[in-house]
Amino acid sequence: MSPSQTSTIQSTSADVTRESAANTAKNIAEVAGRSFLAVLFVLSGLGKIGAYTATAAYMSSVGVPGFLLPVVIVTEVLGALAIVLGWQTRLTALLLAGYSLLTALVFHTNFADQIEMIMFLKNVSIAGGFLLLVVHGAGPLSLDRRLGK
Repeated sequence: MSPSQTSTIQSTSADVTRESAANTAKNIAEVAGRSFLAVLFVLSGLGKIGAYTATAAYMSSVGVPGFLLPVVIVTEVLGALAIVLGWQTRLTALLLAGYSLLTALVFHTNFADQIEMIMFLKNVSIAGGFLLLVVHGAGPLSLDRRLGK
């Protein structure tokens, strides 16, 4: 084998190693990103169970019927788990983006209160993250990929 062939093989091997490391980092970042988006919804949904009466009263105070609270809890908890697992990711992310925008518009529009403005923008930012999942999907480390969707 000539020195140029040896150099080409070594270069190709290094390229494969770099590509593999980049793919591993990308896969980990995708799972972490999905988990970071979802953790807020899991905690929020479970918190609503623990403060059921108070949450229903708060919802009613802004004109949202308290009987919708079970739907809210299921949306938050199961939607978040679907995102973490990467199951039906595009559809779930679209629904949670809409949910985030809707809750921003219903619960956080008192912009005279800086905390409410920040909460509004937080929800808008989360919706943006979910819309990126709608476009790009969950990635290789997901049930969507495993199930061939």
